[in-house]
Amino acid sequence: MIEVKSLTKRYGAKKAIDNLSFTVEDGEILGFLGANGAGKSTTMNILTGYISSTEGQALINGIDILDEPCKAKREIGYLPEQPPLYLDMTVKDYLNFVYDLKKVKPQAQARAAHLEEICGLVKITEVYNRIIRNLSKGYRQRVGLAQALVGSPPILILDEPTVGLDPKQIIEIRTLIKNLGKKHTVILSSHILSEIQAVCDRIIIISEGKIAANDTTENLTKSISTDNRVIARIEGGRDEIIGAITQIPGVASVTADMEREEGVYDYEIETREDADIRRALFNLAVEKEWVILGLKASEMTLEDIFLKITMGGGFAAEEEKGGEE
Repeated sequence: MIEVKSLTKRYGAKKAIDNLSFTVEDGEILGFLGANGAGKSTTMNILTGYISSTEGQALINGIDILDEPCKAKREIGYLPEQPPLYLDMTVKDYLNFVYDLKKVKPQAQARAAHLEEICGLVKITEVYNRIIRNLSKGYRQRVGLAQALVGSPPILILDEPTVGLDPKQIIEIRTLIKNLGKKHTVILSSHILSEIQAVCDRIIIISEGKIAANDTTENLTKSISTDNRVIARIEGGRDEIIGAITQIPGVASVTADMEREEGVYDYEIETREDADIRRALFNLAVEKEWVILGLKASEMTLEDIFLKITMGGGFAAEEEKGGEE
């Protein structure tokens, strides 16, 4: 478990982070998001003991990172955005060096078996005896993830773990992180918001040094979205369909998009708040012998949520500012 209590970091008169408090439970995967300069990296650096806080506490499994840094750091596996690699070492030598550096207890893990297991997890077995300098960026990132796993720390802090990986490798690492979440507490920071959405149980968004949001993607969507729309692709008579759907309880308006195929239109159905018309629409289609070729809710993506929370309509504001200039 990670407990952050009233954490503040000042650089002179400027507060990089301001009175942050949150908890990450055992076995939870937390997505940690923030724009450049929001205080995200400062928070992660404090949690890993790289820098100290001005005020407040960061507890790693109950251990204060300031009071007992060595003990607290044994609980953490950390992958920074730029992996701390020694390029002239082989992967084997590097991971053995990390093993010694972390003072992994021999009786707790058989060294060879432990490193072999990690290499298998992150799929670097085939390059185990190669010099790191000669590896691709994707493989170097995997070696960086491997060093974070040495010693099986209960807490993993991963900053941009899929940088430089191809789509197939990203899916593999994403799956690995989800599996690691079953036995580890994970904080994951990434600029690939779809990755955060796919992997994380909960999301914290930090803005201007303060927590702007702390919840699941689903709950954040519900709390900030005023969009209650369903898009239905239906084959049938256009005017008949619009007229009939308008009569469904909870429907506010219906508009038809351009004809997608002969006799097939996309209908944008605006519903009243908390109205779920999907079943009624299906039953109506059966009754009228329409063919429903597609049905989807218009939902906010994590990118939409992030921009709305951190910018507060910033796009519109920027456009207006540009017009004034």
